Amino acid sequence: MTSPTPFNREISRHIWETRYRAEGETDIQATWQRVAHAIAAAEKHNSALWTERFYGLLEHFRFLPGGRILAGAGTDHRVTLFNCFVMGKIDDDLEHIFEALKEGALTLQQGGGVGYDFSTLRPAGMVAAATGSIASGPVSFMHIWDAMCATLLSTGARRGAMMATLRCDHPDIETFIDAKRDPAALRHFNLSVQVSDAFMAAVAADREWPLVFPGLANARTLKARDLWQRILRAAYDTAEPGVLFVDAINRDNTLADRETLTATNPCGEIPLPPYGACDLGSLNLTAFVALPYTADARLDLDALADAAQCAVRFLDNVIDVSRFPLPAQAEQARQTRRIGLGITGLADALVLLGLHYDSDAALTLAARTLQTLRDAAYRASIALASEKGAFPGFTRKAYLASGFAARLPADIRDAIAAHGIRNSHLLAIAPAGTISLLANNCSSGIEPIFAAEAERRVLERDGRYRSYRVTDFALHQWQLAGHGGTPPAFVEARQIDPLAHLQMQAALQPYVDNAISKTINVAADIPYARFEAIYRQAHALALKGCTVFRPNAITDAILSPSLASPQVRCCSLEREAD
Repeated sequence: MTSPTPFNREISRHIWETRYRAEGETDIQATWQRVAHAIAAAEKHNSALWTERFYGLLEHFRFLPGGRILAGAGTDHRVTLFNCFVMGKIDDDLEHIFEALKEGALTLQQGGGVGYDFSTLRPAGMVAAATGSIASGPVSFMHIWDAMCATLLSTGARRGAMMATLRCDHPDIETFIDAKRDPAALRHFNLSVQVSDAFMAAVAADREWPLVFPGLANARTLKARDLWQRILRAAYDTAEPGVLFVDAINRDNTLADRETLTATNPCGEIPLPPYGACDLGSLNLTAFVALPYTADARLDLDALADAAQCAVRFLDNVIDVSRFPLPAQAEQARQTRRIGLGITGLADALVLLGLHYDSDAALTLAARTLQTLRDAAYRASIALASEKGAFPGFTRKAYLASGFAARLPADIRDAIAAHGIRNSHLLAIAPAGTISLLANNCSSGIEPIFAAEAERRVLERDGRYRSYRVTDFALHQWQLAGHGGTPPAFVEARQIDPLAHLQMQAALQPYVDNAISKTINVAADIPYARFEAIYRQAHALALKGCTVFRPNAITDAILSPSLASPQVRCCSLEREAD
């Protein structure tokens, strides 16, 4: 029976009203019905049946589609249902640079965040052969993008999100690394350095590292360790740049035979080719905990697998019903049919089950959960391929030879060989901050619980902020059961060793064919040597990226825990992709 009041947080209702409620909707059940009906419209047969099934999937916040789906599906708004895009290659001439700027503006206007690889732009000081002019470098053009984004989305409850990446051997890499030291610079960008295995090997061996660009006659070299230290010092002081381990990303890519991935969406969970798109949704693990806070508490993995199969079909349908800002984006999405099904509420689910986030039991269960999700998602996509056809770009031999597909169970590999697969990629773990807040403030993505209680700032439609006092979902459930204090397994992010963050990410990454958005929150007084070791360990664990946030004077935190506990970062609700 549907609850007439699924919200038990004022902020959750506010999020729905300001971001996801369509005109005329009086409750979120109407939103779920609108979305279910719109996504089921892609079904040529039994659309009424799939409307009912999709509604059941959405009900009680069991499945949380990406925010663009919730906000746009079934409306008359000229918007995309895809959260984010990686934009096309930026050719190194003024005409194409500003064409790329226009494409970004059109994409942001329709609600999609954008990611760019600026490595194709010549470094500052290099002479353009055709005109004799002196190049100003990629970072100078990034400022133009930043101004465009600020102007285009200067009002409303959602800000533009952009990612910029640069190769670690680009001659302007040092300028890129230090760009955010200016508190007013590039505020609409997240920055990540493309770090190669060759660079990490040069760091380990204390070798020289050449900075190169096509047509640049005199390559400059510097100590690899000096450049590595520059990256980490900037991250220590400003929380940026992050690092993308691009070789790990490309080794694992199921389309490695035809793509070289160098950029991601703004939060990093989807490495994408030029004009690639994010089609996201998260299963809320708290909704699959049976008998919470009892000796018999368990995570219902069978129910999770059933929901995952339905969610794969839901997200696959999104590709067919969505608008796209650019024809090239539509073509890329339909050629590969990438989706990103993930989880949220992991930390709260662990508390409901009586498991500490940083325990071996928690790691084991989390890995088993992602394995269940992977296998269910892949089997659902194979079944869809039998019913509707494999993704147009599917090549059986190359696909099965890819790093990720090689790890699939034998029966799934055999089924792909026999029937193909509907979606080139299926799994991603997004920050899911806004949609998790919508679901009564469950913990976001695979992040630890931020705090038992916190003050959370939310951007209003008029561009101003409003603060809400929020209680964590698992703690609230504990209180509703009549208990005082906190649950036995309750632990806040600031109490968790940074290595435990990495271990959780590493335990799940083998089961995720896209990537994982994860922020490792550390204390302001963490010794620099320990901070640096986190990044080295992330590479050693074969992670696809690493972002560490240390509270600092330059970056403002969106959350401030009560009782003056140290500030830590969570993706800001107006900057993240959902």
